[in-house]
Amino acid sequence: MSTTWNLWHGCTKVSAGCRNCYVYRRDAEFGKDSSIVTKTKAFDLPIRKDRKGEYKVKPEDGVVYTCFTSDFFHPDADEWRKDAWAMMRTRADLDFFFVTKRPERFHVNLPEDWGEGYKNVHICCTCENQYMADKRLPIFLELPIRHKSIIHEPMLGPIIIERFIEKYGKEIDQVVCGGESGEEARLCDYAWVMDTMCQCVKYEVPFHFKQTGANFKRGEQVYHIPRKDQQIQAAKAKIDYMPPERLRKELYENEEQRYPDLYQLSLPL
Repeated sequence: MSTTWNLWHGCTKVSAGCRNCYVYRRDAEFGKDSSIVTKTKAFDLPIRKDRKGEYKVKPEDGVVYTCFTSDFFHPDADEWRKDAWAMMRTRADLDFFFVTKRPERFHVNLPEDWGEGYKNVHICCTCENQYMADKRLPIFLELPIRHKSIIHEPMLGPIIIERFIEKYGKEIDQVVCGGESGEEARLCDYAWVMDTMCQCVKYEVPFHFKQTGANFKRGEQVYHIPRKDQQIQAAKAKIDYMPPERLRKELYENEEQRYPDLYQLSLPL
């Protein structure tokens, strides 16, 4: 289960990965200009309450996927970001996840109480090719964020991130690869995905192959895969990786959340 919170809509293209943006494709069907960033009617979704005075979005609804029709750090949304952070702080019982191509703007209107990061906020940085990985990751991986991950989507070529995950591997929750969807999708080569997976295994960083994309090359064969099958085919590859130590920690934390009273007991020696 999950919840989607698109608190503002619209974005401007900043790099090669933006060329076939799904938001632009969808808005074009309705004659809408995607480059205009506007606050949406769902802006206050996390703090809305029902007639009983209870929050409509509940922890059991799962991760809150945030700002997926824009970029959370887009400059045209600066005036709204303080309120957005405040809602995330208020709803500390929810987990917020968003993706950015603008890590250099992280500190603009950052809350004074951010410290090392809110425990319930997970930020993912997009690096679609080697150039953007070399440009964005030195900035992103130095930021005070408790939960951070890297995504190569759309993956447009082989990407070497060994020097980054060797240094920051323990701070990276996951590295994700995914091909591009849509009628004009660019090719994603399985060899690129496998190479990234091997880098993650070498430095014991979790890895996830999210989707093949519409045009997927494996060996000498190029496959044209329908949107509905792209994640299914990626899962069938069975190349996701979770370091044993991370898995043990995750299982322990999940048990602690499910049975907090048990883990707070002061047992006699």
